[in-house]
Amino acid sequence: MPTSDVPPDSSVIRSSPNHSLAAERTVYDSTFWFCYGANCSLMMAVSLLFRYADLVRFLGGSEMDLGLIVGVGMLGALATRVVQGIGIDRLGAKRIWTIALLLFASSTLAHLAITRVNGPEIYLARICLTTSIAGAFGSSLTYVSLRAPQRRMAETIGVLGTSGFIGLALGPTLGDFFLTGEDIVWPQLARLLITAAALSLVALAFVLGIANPPRRSRIRPIPVFAVLRRYHPGWILLVAAAVGLVLGLPNTFLNAYAHELGLERIKVFFLVYAATALAVRIRFRQLVDRWGVLPAIQWGLGSAILSVVSYLLVWNEWSLAVPAVFAGTAHALLFPAVIAGGNASFPARYRGISTTLMLAMFDVGNLIGQPSMGGLIEGARHLGLPPYAVMFTTVAMVLLTVACLYGLSSHERPRSVSV
Repeated sequence: MPTSDVPPDSSVIRSSPNHSLAAERTVYDSTFWFCYGANCSLMMAVSLLFRYADLVRFLGGSEMDLGLIVGVGMLGALATRVVQGIGIDRLGAKRIWTIALLLFASSTLAHLAITRVNGPEIYLARICLTTSIAGAFGSSLTYVSLRAPQRRMAETIGVLGTSGFIGLALGPTLGDFFLTGEDIVWPQLARLLITAAALSLVALAFVLGIANPPRRSRIRPIPVFAVLRRYHPGWILLVAAAVGLVLGLPNTFLNAYAHELGLERIKVFFLVYAATALAVRIRFRQLVDRWGVLPAIQWGLGSAILSVVSYLLVWNEWSLAVPAVFAGTAHALLFPAVIAGGNASFPARYRGISTTLMLAMFDVGNLIGQPSMGGLIEGARHLGLPPYAVMFTTVAMVLLTVACLYGLSSHERPRSVSV
């Protein structure tokens, strides 16, 4: 590859020791906590929409429709990822973050006009919704990671992630409050959608309160494909896709699974999930920095496998706590490890592209996984097999395969990049 395509690592300006020490002290300043508040508010809105299955069921849809709508919706997120990294690196994370939150509010409210599950309207609204979520979380991760010293990047991403766990605990609890009773009616769904949109505007208020990133005096075209070829992070991309599948599973199918078991509420799962993830994230926030990416990912994938298998042990609302403990542990370990592991292959000046790439692989896991799991559930049901047992067993086997492949790939050790 011609050296002119991608500037060498030595072209990155290294910070002075005094500057690095100052950066260490100011990681958790007021700007960080504004980002924290924005993330928490948006996650409350997103987790409110974990009751999306109720909307699909109200409109006459099945698990297959649910998986297809969620999967097709990821096309919007993936398409956004293609340009989002460039947009963040050229226009700034705050601007992209603001646009994404406005799109979230408008696409959520657009669901109020949808009257059927088999029309293009719900797919278009879902595409816009997932596009906005991708833009908002991608921007927040990039904004925060750029403000952190390289050796504390995983820790900083992990601490930011605790805001998501708080939102994750509160959102489904609100969802259960809005959607009570065996037969869901439209006014209940409308209140849920309006509340989700309002929470995204609260997040927007936090974002408007943070400082604009420094403007570059000159913007050069970014050679995206040359950058990806040079700094390709390797097998961790497959891990990211698997993580996207397993982390998206309860968001998409838990409500439908609970309905299958005759359970009305799912808040116990998300309360335990969030509490476990928060505790594990805080306790092991420096795990990647001290032990490396590989152990964190292997332990996280092991927890994810246990969570998927333990769904089969659920028989009442409180037993949802069993898979929730393992799922929360997996989320707490995997997300910062995968993001940091992928980012470590790229120089800081391409942090928007690297973060976007890893998040795109999460989306690929959802794009392929959620429709596949919906089809698997429907296919098993038609064959007279236990539908969710077949689905959970299949996911566990996929995760075990990925864990083995990643563990055997001896070259999966991200390079240290000067920043």
